[in-house]
Amino acid sequence: MEALLHVVLVIHLLGWAVALGGTVAAMRRAEVPPGALHGVLTAVVTGLGLVTIAVLGLDAEVDNVKIGIKLVVGLVAIGVLVALGRRPERVTRGNLGAVAGLISLNVALAVLL
Repeated sequence: MEALLHVVLVIHLLGWAVALGGTVAAMRRAEVPPGALHGVLTAVVTGLGLVTIAVLGLDAEVDNVKIGIKLVVGLVAIGVLVALGRRPERVTRGNLGAVAGLISLNVALAVLL
């Protein structure tokens, strides 16, 4: 079960890396990157999988407040990306900077708390 946890963790981290890298790379063009939404969705789904594996398979203690905050931040990032993707003419560097900031905040919460 611990090996599964590590595999899902790697996929989770790769999802955030794709989302952050795509967003930062697209700032110059001020357009929603096609892979960023997929990266955030991958990270959120695998994050939920990590919590499930930790609770059910490893009987580990999980900080529910931390997980809740990370879930809300991830869903807000998804919401912003989806909203921006529907109206590409209104995308600004500031919007993409906010998405990159949300992703960085989510990673910082995971590491620092």
